[in-house]
Amino acid sequence: MGGEGRTLLVWCPDWAVVAAEIVDGVDGAGAVVVLKENRVVACSAAARLEGVRQGLRRREAQSRCPRLVVVEHDPGRDARAFEPVVAAVEEVAVGVEVIRPGSCALAARGPARYFGGEEAAAERIVEQIAEACAVESQVGIADGVFAAGLAAREGQVVAAGRTAAFLAGIPIAALERPELVDLLKRLGIKTLGDFARLPAGDVLSRFGFDGALAHRLASGRDHRPLAVRRPPPDLDVADTFDEPLERVDVAAFAGKVLAERLHERLAAHGLACTRLGIEAVTADGQELHRVWRHDGTLTSAAIAERVRWQLDGWLTGARRGAPARPTAGLVRLRLVPDGVIVHLGLQPGLWGDAGADRERAHRAFSRVQGLLGPEALVTAVLGGGRSADDQVRFVPWGDEREPARPAAPHAEPIPDVTTIPILARSDAPVLNLFAAPHDMAINQDTSAGEEGTDSAEVIHLAARRAARAAQHEEKPTQRGGGGTTSGFTVVTVPSARRKGRRPTTPPAALPPWPGRIPKPAPAVVPPQPPPAVVLDDTGTPVGVSARLELTGAPAALIVERGHPIPISGWAGPWPIDERWWAAGEGRRRARFQVRLEDGRALLLSLEGGHWAVEAIYD
Repeated sequence: MGGEGRTLLVWCPDWAVVAAEIVDGVDGAGAVVVLKENRVVACSAAARLEGVRQGLRRREAQSRCPRLVVVEHDPGRDARAFEPVVAAVEEVAVGVEVIRPGSCALAARGPARYFGGEEAAAERIVEQIAEACAVESQVGIADGVFAAGLAAREGQVVAAGRTAAFLAGIPIAALERPELVDLLKRLGIKTLGDFARLPAGDVLSRFGFDGALAHRLASGRDHRPLAVRRPPPDLDVADTFDEPLERVDVAAFAGKVLAERLHERLAAHGLACTRLGIEAVTADGQELHRVWRHDGTLTSAAIAERVRWQLDGWLTGARRGAPARPTAGLVRLRLVPDGVIVHLGLQPGLWGDAGADRERAHRAFSRVQGLLGPEALVTAVLGGGRSADDQVRFVPWGDEREPARPAAPHAEPIPDVTTIPILARSDAPVLNLFAAPHDMAINQDTSAGEEGTDSAEVIHLAARRAARAAQHEEKPTQRGGGGTTSGFTVVTVPSARRKGRRPTTPPAALPPWPGRIPKPAPAVVPPQPPPAVVLDDTGTPVGVSARLELTGAPAALIVERGHPIPISGWAGPWPIDERWWAAGEGRRRARFQVRLEDGRALLLSLEGGHWAVEAIYD
């Protein structure tokens, strides 16, 4: 079921409420809500008429509807009650994949050709579910699972090739990624169409892999990567039982063991499962089969959870009217990775999958501390600071992880400001990676363009250097230069005027820790910075004067007693004059970012006439 294939998706509205009605006998026609972690995750139509919505806290929901019936969230109950619905769909179509309890999908081509069209197939499936299970459902058809799911909310059939146009006007909240959606809204992206128009490469570099997947969905393409393939048969895992499994807890334990074996086998081949086939055989030969689909990659715990849900649905058989239990106990269970992707970067939690063994690790660490002392085992905590070495604080394991110094959010980049370094060597390439790091660049002398201006303001900082020196009021953390005494050129880009918007009020004060190193953070920070020497073209050591003027253009670097390495590009110096008012605590130095011809990138510091490698970039 590729991203370009037609997908038919069945959606049962308010399924958590319907499942509570089927299994627990709750009156679904009344005002009912399902709570998870004290928040509403599903509500009935009667509750919505009273103003109850998803995301409300329990007390607020009850204040809007005092006669509210509260049911706790139970994924196992939802999956158990949904099994008869999937079975009903399979009676008229094949290849059904369970997306989640309350939603399943299949390729639309087969049912459409058999029933005489996509609309006819959708109506037949809705009728089948209503007759067999007495459950209300809606069907959506589009190009891909994501678009079909949104179409099912409206009961629509999106014409082939029109999926991108259908998604364009849908609010960005349909992505169901709260953090990403909140960030996109603050950036002015309100609909899926706005998000889809962004370049895919820029989305990947700015929002990461998950943002790239969301961008693919917003563009009308399925979330499943093109590398999905059918795995070799030796990846399947199966087990045969002498005693038939009739109890859900016993069957779930056997399924968990198989899930762990399957996950280990896939990980050994650098693969991850995206679709899981669960097969079972009863004592009298009845064969059961179901396929579960997942948005991401199935971990060991996720595989075991879906196996338990499916076995619970088979053995319990929650169905309105008549049971759907197997004719006998299960004697064979088989897990088939029906869809896998190459996933060499699969990285479990530090203490196991999603921190499953955290308590065990805590006990072991506490024992080590009891033998060697609390300071023998420490963890790193990030805090405020201007250098890579003073932003990290080590605290003993178990102590409160509070930073030694507060730090404001490290915004990146600064809106509407572009800072361009000027290098003295004409043959040196411009370093985009190190170009005018915003937290090291001039803060006070750069201001965003006024709204509605027609041209950018260019400020030549070198022309102001003499006037500043005469005032004897240097601000070290707010000054910078690049290459020679010509300094920087700071270009202030004017903001575009938007109709119906008020002018943006500038912040009242600068964020804390001006002059700190910018993003990206260095990969390695040596505990003891190795000494170094920077040479110019003539082999003379390079220094910085009291007015931050370089004695020569950096051309080569010697680290400890090694051979000179040519410098292909550089940016700086960015000075720091810290705690000058405290006797014995003052620190004055200048920092440079350099790129060597062998591809390495370093952060250098010059303090008291001595160079040192402060950090190494990856």
